[in-house]
Amino acid sequence: MSNDYDEVSPGGSPIHRHRDENAFTAASEGPNVAAIAAHIAQHLGPVAGVYHEIISDTVRIDLHVVAATDAFPFLRIVTSGMSDLPMDVPEGAESPDRLELMVTLPGTWPLSETALADERSYWPLRLLKTLARLPHKYDTWLGFGHSIPNGMPAEPYATTVGFQGALILPPASAPDAFAHLTTDDGTLIGFMAVVPVYPEEMALKLEDDAEALLARFSAKGISDIIDPFRLNVGATHYGLHS
Repeated sequence: MSNDYDEVSPGGSPIHRHRDENAFTAASEGPNVAAIAAHIAQHLGPVAGVYHEIISDTVRIDLHVVAATDAFPFLRIVTSGMSDLPMDVPEGAESPDRLELMVTLPGTWPLSETALADERSYWPLRLLKTLARLPHKYDTWLGFGHSIPNGMPAEPYATTVGFQGALILPPASAPDAFAHLTTDDGTLIGFMAVVPVYPEEMALKLEDDAEALLARFSAKGISDIIDPFRLNVGATHYGLHS
């Protein structure tokens, strides 16, 4: 076990510090890829392409891309493979132990091979892969309101953004039915959105709670759709202008 559970944020949330990553364990494609792809297509739209992992550690994380449309001018990228293994969800937590993650990006986000060789374009995909593997590498779990800094100390995901951490939230911009999938064998898989946050927003969440941050998001019309240049709603927490 590589989590330390002896820290609590000022807002009362446990802080897990992940250390001593487990050794590499090769993984192949899991049993629910087809079901997940069909679920994505049914609720979000046709899968325009899949970024397949060539070498996978612990679980194989593939990324399914749903292109922007006139009706929904944003693209979505959804993982498959995170749910191949159950997470270490505490007893009594109202959260599925199998999960997949999604980011929603501007429709013009560059996804060519050349563009993705640049971290300024690749960072949301790297974030998905990192978070999807995290519970299985560190014997932990992800669920509503969990926040994960980009390193210790946290750093921006790329030189073009100020985000230094991420929040796990329901996929508010997706149809309600997208949030859960029950496979033919009865396995329940949840789907959550990854929302990058500024350091001041992370501090607000830790000092108060996720609901305090979500209230500010709601007041400013911020959802799970990623805008690299959006307002920093945590700045007012420190008397700064927002």
